Amino acid sequence: MDKPYGLYLILTNPVAGYEACAWAAVNQGLRYLQLRMKNAPKEEILEKALSLREITKGSKTLIIVNDHVDIAKEADADGVHLGQEDMSLEEARSMWTAPGKQFGLSTHGVEQELAARDLQPDYIGVGPVFPTPTKDKPDPTVGLEAMGRIIKGSPLSCVAIGGINPENLPQVLEHGAGNFSVVRAVNQSHDPESAIANLMDIWRKHYP
Repeated sequence: MDKPYGLYLILTNPVAGYEACAWAAVNQGLRYLQLRMKNAPKEEILEKALSLREITKGSKTLIIVNDHVDIAKEADADGVHLGQEDMSLEEARSMWTAPGKQFGLSTHGVEQELAARDLQPDYIGVGPVFPTPTKDKPDPTVGLEAMGRIIKGSPLSCVAIGGINPENLPQVLEHGAGNFSVVRAVNQSHDPESAIANLMDIWRKHYP
């Protein structure tokens, strides 16, 4: 299993703008940056994916496109993230055969994590840990205890997700998460770089 890397940042309607947040992620050396533009026209998502691809090119930050394998492929992103109701991982891999691409998968409980082991994604999202308003139809909350058990027991690289913010992040880390994802904690900040730095400072106290 992968060495913990901390924040996996998801970008959805950031108040500071997608490009500003992408530069902040690169400057802070984040491993993953995901573009998630639910319900946006595909042309708009592609345009933004190409823009973020330029910003992250040559950096340590990998750009991941949510849901859309075709857009990820066209933008030459570093990977795609799929939900349980999206295209299957097998189909996504057959569509996008370029070497070294990352395929992530959302999981929402013990059964889905177990099923993911056979699929061998590069990483899984585990959550939602806490209630979150970022989805039209939220998945049932997993909670801290179950999240910890899933992450500690999984052979896969795991990212805790769902309602995580600077206030509850210490609890998430204490329950065994080495990696975590946020949406609002950065997207609602007018100073995304400071917001990212603050989250990573909290993480480093647990993973010095």
